[in-house]
Amino acid sequence: MRPTPQPCTAYAAALHGVQPGPYVCIAVSDTGTGMTAETLAHAFEPFFTTKAVGEGSGLGLSMNYGFTRQSEGHARIFSEYGQGTTVRIYLPAHFNAEDGPAHAPPAPAATAAGKGEVILVVEDETLVRELVAEVLRDLGYQVLEAHDGPSGLHQLRVPQRRIDLLITDVGLPGLNGRQVAEAASAERPDLKILFMTGYAEKVSASQPFASPGREILTKPFEVDDMARRVRALLDGGAGR
Repeated sequence: MRPTPQPCTAYAAALHGVQPGPYVCIAVSDTGTGMTAETLAHAFEPFFTTKAVGEGSGLGLSMNYGFTRQSEGHARIFSEYGQGTTVRIYLPAHFNAEDGPAHAPPAPAATAAGKGEVILVVEDETLVRELVAEVLRDLGYQVLEAHDGPSGLHQLRVPQRRIDLLITDVGLPGLNGRQVAEAASAERPDLKILFMTGYAEKVSASQPFASPGREILTKPFEVDDMARRVRALLDGGAGR
């Protein structure tokens, strides 16, 4: 379990359905088998469980979700089958009167603008994909969107189409982010790749992630962090 203070920008607020402001994030991770997309879609539902009769009530996650929402926070699960699961709970941070606003998390740094480069975003969650694309366009990039791996590869295989950077979710259903990246690299060996994942602790040091021209961005993320990673990859540097 890792509690950390995090600012929640308008981008994060739109993504998670919470108000902008400082939040405390409690993250709990395991290295188990992870969940399939079907299981993940029902994980917060009351009485839903994959355990045998008598081994679990199916109420644990739903009770946590209810408590978090009643506290004006948000809970989210990130899981990749075969890798593990991370549950993140965001609770509003409150400061003592004597602390004042000076102890609140600092405002994000200025973002790095684009120079007209073309970025392909492959993400199956519509809200996430549209928000990422909107932010990138506002920064001055041209953006192509794909809702799954096959449609992303179709975009990459259009003859003479310029694509400078691929941003792909790791846990795509069917053809996952790893497979998309490998197929994309076979088509375009010099393509820069930014992986998005909610479970970065285990994958960060593994192939195909720890390679030149590739970065990992952990969900949820701040706009400035994504902008820095994108700009650094395109400029040939490290985004951290």
